[in-house]
Amino acid sequence: MSDALNYLVKARPEAMTAYFTFLKKAGDHLDTRTRDLISVITKVAVQTEGGFRQYLTRALRNGATPNEVIDALLMAFPVLGLAKIVWATEILLDMDIPEFRPENLDAEPAWHTVAAVEAIPDGRPEWYEADGRHVFVYRTGEELRVYDSRCPHQVTDIPHLAIDGVRLTCPKHEWAFDLDSGDCVAKGNRPLRRFEHKVEEGQLLAYW
Repeated sequence: MSDALNYLVKARPEAMTAYFTFLKKAGDHLDTRTRDLISVITKVAVQTEGGFRQYLTRALRNGATPNEVIDALLMAFPVLGLAKIVWATEILLDMDIPEFRPENLDAEPAWHTVAAVEAIPDGRPEWYEADGRHVFVYRTGEELRVYDSRCPHQVTDIPHLAIDGVRLTCPKHEWAFDLDSGDCVAKGNRPLRRFEHKVEEGQLLAYW
């Protein structure tokens, strides 16, 4: 929560607890994905960029597709108006989420070649680009781990310079991750997305 909300919770705990309880109960009969899409629209309505990024990330994590997000925004056109939809779209373009690129909107998950296994360093995380997506690969002996470079907080594309040993720190809000496990070890509470992978003919392939 923001500093302001933390203050209100401390200053008026009974009132704020009742308010948050009301918000949770109000969505009891909606599935998680629908609640998340409504939250995305409300953040666009008030043009709160941080909230939009956060709830967009949550909606995607809970199963909403990019096409559903776009449809939800367009269906809310009578209330939002074109200017706010354009505002949200500009943020989406700035986030450059691979799944939202026009060529990927209807794409089915597939295997993508990441690198030759023999070229992947042992015991040192490495950053790769594969078919328009960045991934971090950590190899220890025969074991390989392939992680999405996108921070699970607000989908920030974490750069390769953010690696320090086996620790990866997102430069935007300092969420830190252990590349041995993918777990978040500082600031946040969600792990990196880990991709299914396989080795064929000496090549590392990842599935997304």
